[in-house]
Amino acid sequence: RGGGAAMVIKTEICRFSGIKIYPGRGTRYYRTDTQCFLFLKGKCRTLFNQRKKPSKIAWTFAYRKAHKKDQAGVSTKRKRRNLKNAAGTRSIGAASLEVIQKKRAEKPEVRQAARDAAMREVKERAKKAKDERKARAKAAAAKQSKAPASKRGGRR
Repeated sequence: RGGGAAMVIKTEICRFSGIKIYPGRGTRYYRTDTQCFLFLKGKCRTLFNQRKKPSKIAWTFAYRKAHKKDQAGVSTKRKRRNLKNAAGTRSIGAASLEVIQKKRAEKPEVRQAARDAAMREVKERAKKAKDERKARAKAAAAKQSKAPASKRGGRR
């Protein structure tokens, strides 16, 4: 027959061993709190009921995972070497390499003075904006007080 799609079988996983359970196999165990557990065989169920840890029993998937078995299929991550000179040779964003090197070379006092000047400018701008807001509010208040108080209508 022409290579059609392979038949899909719904498999479940044993709650103790981690092995696949194919249809028609395994047992379901319902605890008194209505929680359902699937076990491949009675051995898994009895070990579970004895409260044994699957990670301490050699034939379970939990044990194999805990003890780093079957790692042949999993590729290990390679460690990347850090290139120290790469960071100093590239421009970052809009700043070119020359600008970066110039800033790195300048003295801390010069840098501090530039920072202080910038802060002063920002504070002055904020103060000016605050004064303008106060003046506008004062003008609006004066305008309101000049307008005659409107009489309230209604029946008396």
